Amino acid sequence: MDQQEPNKKPTRREFLKTASVVAGSVAMTAAAKSSVYALAPSRVIGANDRINIGHIGVGGQGMTHVRLLKENSAANNTQSIAISDIYEPRKQAAKEFLGLDDAHVYQDYQKLLENPDVDVVWIASPEHWHYRMAMDAIHSGKDIYLEKPMTRYLDEALSLWRTVKGSDRIFQLGVQACTDQRWHVAGDAVKANRIGKIIWSQGSYCRNSKDGEWNYYTIEPQCTPQTLDWKRWLGPAPWHEFSRERYFRWRKFWDYSAGIDSDLFPHRVTPLMIGIGGAEFPERVVAVGGKWLSETDRQVPDTFHLMADFPSKQTIVVVGSTANEQGLPDEIRGHHATLYLGGNSIDLRPERDWSDQIDAVTLQVTGPGEDIAAHEKNFLDCVRSRGVPNCDVDLAVRAHAVIAMAEMSYRQSKTMLFDPVRVHLIQGKEEKPKGQVMPWHPLKESAKA
Repeated sequence: MDQQEPNKKPTRREFLKTASVVAGSVAMTAAAKSSVYALAPSRVIGANDRINIGHIGVGGQGMTHVRLLKENSAANNTQSIAISDIYEPRKQAAKEFLGLDDAHVYQDYQKLLENPDVDVVWIASPEHWHYRMAMDAIHSGKDIYLEKPMTRYLDEALSLWRTVKGSDRIFQLGVQACTDQRWHVAGDAVKANRIGKIIWSQGSYCRNSKDGEWNYYTIEPQCTPQTLDWKRWLGPAPWHEFSRERYFRWRKFWDYSAGIDSDLFPHRVTPLMIGIGGAEFPERVVAVGGKWLSETDRQVPDTFHLMADFPSKQTIVVVGSTANEQGLPDEIRGHHATLYLGGNSIDLRPERDWSDQIDAVTLQVTGPGEDIAAHEKNFLDCVRSRGVPNCDVDLAVRAHAVIAMAEMSYRQSKTMLFDPVRVHLIQGKEEKPKGQVMPWHPLKESAKA
C-alpha cells in the first residue's frame, strides 16, 4: 500500500457527493475495484504438502492464532513462516515465539503478500483494515482466514464477496461457532421440515465487567510514535492524532468498529443462519440500544439489539449488552415445534397443537463445539481439498449485511430496507448532522425500479 497523506474527515458536501456515487451501483463499484488487479497464480497444494502460513496482525486474537497453529502444526502439516505488524513489541514477541529471522518479519503487509512461499494468510487486524488486506491477499493469490467481521462497511463486504467469487481462492471467516456441530444438526432438522415453517429465532451475546467493555485491554506505556507506526495503523480510517486509547481499545470507536454489533454479533448471527437452514440476505433490519451505562466512556453503545426479516418470511432477534451478562438462550421457533440449543444436545419440543403428531426428542450432537482450533483445521482441510469451509464467503456476506444494516439503523434511528435480489439498500439516507458527520459509508437511498 502506498503511503497516503493523513485522511481528513469529509465535509458534509463531500460526504453526500461520495454517498451519491456509491448509491449508483454497488456492483459497478465492486467490478471497478476488482478490475484494477490481475489475480496472481498460486501454488497447487497436495494432500501431503505442507501449508506455509503468513500472519497479518499478531496482537490479541492474532497471537492466539499464532500459538494454536504452532501447537497443531504437526497434526495440520503447517508452518508459520512470516508475520507482519506495525507495533514493534508485538512483532518482536511473535518473531521470537516462531523463531523467525528478520527477512520474514514485515512492517508492510503487502511485502508479506509478495512472498511466493506464503500459501495462506491469517488476517487479524482491526476491522477497518479487513477489506483492504483481504482484497490484496486475494489478488496476491493467497487463501484467506479473515477474522470477523468480514469488513467494516456493507459496500466493502459486497465488493469482497464478488471478488472472492470471481477467484479460485478459499475464504474462511473467523467465526468459530460455525464449526460448532450444534448449528449443523439444527440446520439439518429445519431442512428436513421437523419443526415446520420457521417463524422466528433468537440468540444473544451478553457480558459484564466492572471497568467497562474493552477497557481491560492494557494501555502499554512503551507504545509511542517510535514503536507504533500510527499513520500506517490508521490506514483508511479518518486522521486522528496519536492515541494509545484508540490503538489498544479501538472497538470503542466508530472509526474502527461498531462495538457489540461488529465485534460480538458475528458470533451469533452467522451460526444462527446455519441453524435456520441456510443464509439469506435480509429484507429489513432495525436496531435499538444505547450507552445506558456511560455517555463518555465510549462512542459505541453498551446495549444493542437487532431484528432482521428475511425473504423466506422469518425473523431473527439477537440481543447484546456489555453491562449485564444475562442473555437469551439459543432457540429456533417453527410453526410445529421449537429447537432449544444447549450443551451437546438439542431439544426438539412440539407446539401444543402438534403434540399428538410430533414427539419431543433430543437430537444428539457429535463433533467439535465452538473451538478455534477446529475452525482453523476446517479451513486448512478446505485449502487442500478446495472444498467449502464452514464460514465461507457466501455465508459471511449475508450475515454481514444484517450486521452492517443494524449499525446503520441504530446510527440513523431508521429501519433499513434491502433488495435481496439486486443486493443493495433501497432505503438508507445519510445520517442527519448531529455535530460532526461520521464517515461510515452508508449507501444513499436508491430507487426500487
